[in-house]
Amino acid sequence: MASRCTHSSRLFMPFLYPSLFRASAASVPCATSLALARNLRYSSTATLEPQHSENDDEARSRLNPAPDDYSNPYFADKAKLNVYAGSGGNGCISFLRELFIPEGPANGGDGGHGGNVYIQAVHGETSLHKLARRRHIRAGRGKHGQGSAQGGQRGEDVIITVPVGTVVTEISRDDPEGERQLIDRVKYKRKRKKDFRNAAALEAPKEEDGVEGTIVEEEPPVNPDLDRWLLYPGISSSEARRVGAELPRLPRRDRLFQQPPAPIYLDLNRPTPRPILLAAGGLGGLGNPHFANKDRPRPMFATKGEPAMSLEIELELKLLADVGLVGLPNAGKSTLLRALTNSRARVGHWAFTTLQPNIGTVVLDNNKGRPSVKSYKRISDAPVDDPFALTGAPDEVEQRTRFTVADIPGLIEGAHLDKGLGIAFLRHVERAGVLAFVIDLGAGNAVKALKALWNEVGLYAQMREDEEADRERAARIDWSPEAGIDDVSMSGGWPASNGMADYPPSAAEPAGLSIAGKPWFVVATKGDLKDTQANFMELRDYCAAVTRGDEPHPSGVPGAWIENVEAIPVSAINGHGVERIVHWTVGLLDG
Repeated sequence: MASRCTHSSRLFMPFLYPSLFRASAASVPCATSLALARNLRYSSTATLEPQHSENDDEARSRLNPAPDDYSNPYFADKAKLNVYAGSGGNGCISFLRELFIPEGPANGGDGGHGGNVYIQAVHGETSLHKLARRRHIRAGRGKHGQGSAQGGQRGEDVIITVPVGTVVTEISRDDPEGERQLIDRVKYKRKRKKDFRNAAALEAPKEEDGVEGTIVEEEPPVNPDLDRWLLYPGISSSEARRVGAELPRLPRRDRLFQQPPAPIYLDLNRPTPRPILLAAGGLGGLGNPHFANKDRPRPMFATKGEPAMSLEIELELKLLADVGLVGLPNAGKSTLLRALTNSRARVGHWAFTTLQPNIGTVVLDNNKGRPSVKSYKRISDAPVDDPFALTGAPDEVEQRTRFTVADIPGLIEGAHLDKGLGIAFLRHVERAGVLAFVIDLGAGNAVKALKALWNEVGLYAQMREDEEADRERAARIDWSPEAGIDDVSMSGGWPASNGMADYPPSAAEPAGLSIAGKPWFVVATKGDLKDTQANFMELRDYCAAVTRGDEPHPSGVPGAWIENVEAIPVSAINGHGVERIVHWTVGLLDG
């Protein structure tokens, strides 16, 4: 039977029949092969001229790649998790059963404790995408106790590993055991008030009309912890009512792990050598031997395990990069990152090519053991009394062999108001040690673009500082339901204090200085284009004027960093001027 595609073009063969194409590749003329290869070569930004050497070909193909030649790792910098600690296992009601012992003593085992949930910041993690997909994290619950005094197995702990630079914020919590203890304390205080009023009524003298003080009649006592007990399943209903009326008070127990108070707020900006407790598991129930005495040798009851608490937390990752690249869309940040490091960030001639931060590493010694630039860094900047600090003295330094560069998605006017990609990635600027503002010399006035970028970054810094002040103010307020109970007088009324401490003092430094106080410089990209020299000269004169103090800081924040602000012209697509960026950055990191 004849083929139905006999007249189809041979150009579809590599895509539809790759094995046939490879088999017949030897028969294709050399000129045809070169023509096909020439047609398949293209550029993401501009058409390349014929290459002159293998090194130039390799450099240009990596700095000016095809649109599909990039690495797109999974990345997420925000995640919401529901964390559940493990419930405690129930105690066991059991009795010894042996020959010639008709009524043996109680030998029920205790229930196992519930598992805890911890969090730990480690260097190996770089994203929160795994936790963002998981959403629910549960620790193991304790096993129930068994006969022959066999205790239940403890629930398995869970450790949440997050990248360094993660901020943990508690949104809400559900703590049944804490609420029960709070209710018990409130009932106890009310009972004390009632006893005080009854005693005052008994001691009050008779009035002229012969009427004495009113005595409040007490209701029949009801065990408030009846739901925390387990009764022997084989007893009758009448026996269950009798046993339920004779239940003792729950014993006070010491907790192995103390639950952190609300609200939880952790800034994990350093690796934590030990996991940090988030949610403590419930205590296991007590077996019936704990309640045996002379009058009650065979208790028919045991206690249940404590219910587990749950937390809803929010994780926010702020990248810990040494240098942060900030620029408008399509300014050449990704190409610059490729020129500085071995990163395979996506490069394209359209706006918002970068939709998530990319991190590259600049190796100073080129992996040869002889650094081209001598630089030193502190091993630990943490306080001496910090329990989570790394080992080493605070003033100890070591030679720097590399530093990291973060490519942040492009900003537009109004980004601090959540326009464009908005403030979704501006948080990564906060942790960068040095800011590099990438300006496109071929996209209009460079000074105006620099001022627009600093305006967005400065407004974002002020907004974040206001949010931090509000959080600290809210943390000083006692939101617990029992706040002020002890201050209420016996006659009733509101407490003298509303449970709020003094507001934190006003900030000593101007708003926005947390970012404006960082060292920064300007990278003027696409300097190989025509008619860009005058634009660069104006930008360089403006940076010099800012350094001299003739011009204010572009953010408008007083006291901002203005020491030796430099504008460095580069052509990232050709790899020209890139080495000067490395030397200048190392100088700022050391200074």
